[in-house]
Amino acid sequence: MRIAMALQGARVTTDTLRSRPVGGTEAAFAVLAEAFARRGHTVEALMGEEPPERQAGIDWRPIGAGTGAPADLVIASRVPHLFAALPPPRGRGSRRVLWLFNPCRYLRKPRYLWPILRLRPIAVTLGRYHDGTLPRWMPFAGRAQLPLPVAPPFDAAPAGAVQPPPPPVAVFASNPLRGLDWLLDLWERRILPAVPGAELHCYTGAATYGGDPRLAARAAPVMARAGALSSAGVRLLPPTDRFALARAYRGARAMLYPGDPNETYCLSLAEAQSAGLPCIVTDSGSVAERVVDGETGLVARDAAAFAEAAIRLLTDDAAWSSMHHAALARGPAPDGDAVAAGFEALLR
Repeated sequence: MRIAMALQGARVTTDTLRSRPVGGTEAAFAVLAEAFARRGHTVEALMGEEPPERQAGIDWRPIGAGTGAPADLVIASRVPHLFAALPPPRGRGSRRVLWLFNPCRYLRKPRYLWPILRLRPIAVTLGRYHDGTLPRWMPFAGRAQLPLPVAPPFDAAPAGAVQPPPPPVAVFASNPLRGLDWLLDLWERRILPAVPGAELHCYTGAATYGGDPRLAARAAPVMARAGALSSAGVRLLPPTDRFALARAYRGARAMLYPGDPNETYCLSLAEAQSAGLPCIVTDSGSVAERVVDGETGLVARDAAAFAEAAIRLLTDDAAWSSMHHAALARGPAPDGDAVAAGFEALLR
């Protein structure tokens, strides 16, 4: 089968994932492209402005370099106008797919709605919450829900698997504008006083998102605040590659992430759970979908419950071990092959 897919932004390949921090959307695109190639398909991936190259069986091309031969599966990521940069479907039985990542209400705007009306692609969202943001009246040829694929090393059971309880270290590894300020308040006022000597390691910053200057400017106040709280056990650490994150997760007791209405999947939670790290979230956005409440993590109803859950996991070895074991028993989150199979099924 021939597959053509496109995503806006600087090119990210699976080699990139091994060397520097990369956002969840870009990581998922690279992992899916490589999975398609590994499964025997001919894959053309359009992304960025870098020169054409062939890597891991994928023909990477810059967006705007011209379309190749018609394809059986044509995937535009996030915005429907990318179909104009992609080749047409091959014919009967082939499909156009709009792979969506953000809350979908922006698709009501005429510049997005027109190509949907004209081309009638299948819409792929990431889960229940995300699908609920996609207006039902939109004229898609079909709708499906598929998760984002995790990248190595989170696609396999961690080396050493079950481990003894680590020191009282919590981690935050997401966009600093998505709840970090709220978490720092809770850490200072409630969590640290109950667990003296605990640490909160924050792997966050604009570097994950290509050094976006607008994000950096908006996040500067909360980043400065986190950096000034070293005496409260807060460690502001630079975003890092996924292999280093996996090692960090193995030395932590919990991922603390309140969530956000704009969070439609949260790959960092899926990765943490795959590593056996219990996670504490709220019911904001999609994040509650990433944990099994009371088994692999906790979904807190409010700030007080969130703090109580964090204190429990940082201090109660039995509770931590139970959730750690359950997360490992659940197994890794869906990988590239599992998600590729879901896309292939759209052709049947």
